[in-house]
Amino acid sequence: MEWAVIFEPDNLALFGNGIVITLWLLFSSLAVGAVLALIFALLLTGPWAVARWLVGAYTFVIRGTPLLIQVYLIYYGLGQLEWIQARWDAVWPWTYFKEPFFCALLAFSLNTAGYTAEMLAGAIRETSAGEIEAAHAYGMNRFQTMLRVVLPSAMRRTLPAYSNEVVMMLHATSLASAVPNMLDVTSAASRIYATYYLPFEAYLAAAAIYLTASFCLIGLFRVAEGRLLAYLAPRKD
Repeated sequence: MEWAVIFEPDNLALFGNGIVITLWLLFSSLAVGAVLALIFALLLTGPWAVARWLVGAYTFVIRGTPLLIQVYLIYYGLGQLEWIQARWDAVWPWTYFKEPFFCALLAFSLNTAGYTAEMLAGAIRETSAGEIEAAHAYGMNRFQTMLRVVLPSAMRRTLPAYSNEVVMMLHATSLASAVPNMLDVTSAASRIYATYYLPFEAYLAAAAIYLTASFCLIGLFRVAEGRLLAYLAPRKD
């Protein structure tokens, strides 16, 4: 194997740019998706039947279709509609649809929002009745109970499942390479392969980058779980 090619300055710079774009795409989509997921989870557990049905239908579609198809539908579907293209030079927000990064960000944000909303809604439903009764005993209304008791507890209990979602989203960012002109880690490996015809070196280097990033993310979540979920650990005699 010709590993020296990977460590050439131009190729290292290529991977460096890919890492920056991959991480920016990951954390941006997680941030947008978290806000949407919180709203969706509140609607899924709220008293409005129509809202529950609409959000439930959304999460069903998101979780029932491949992420790659969702990327294609946004970039090659919405982004290529004549109605949008006629407005994407001057009319907000359609101006963003000509940007490959925005299309990938939108697809990833909507996808992670669907999964995270269901996880958080499940944790909200499983909140101990004793916690809610104690909040009511303190004189809290429904909004205060949700804000001060139910949501903090649900978010902490969702953390282990959410850590898996974050790692899966990191791996899913490789699908951004399906969008033209997106230079993520997988795209960088593909360019090196196309230039030097070295598939093993290029893609093994990309795999090592994803593996290292996954290890760091898992470590951070383990520390967070140890601090935020310590009260759930069995008591020692």
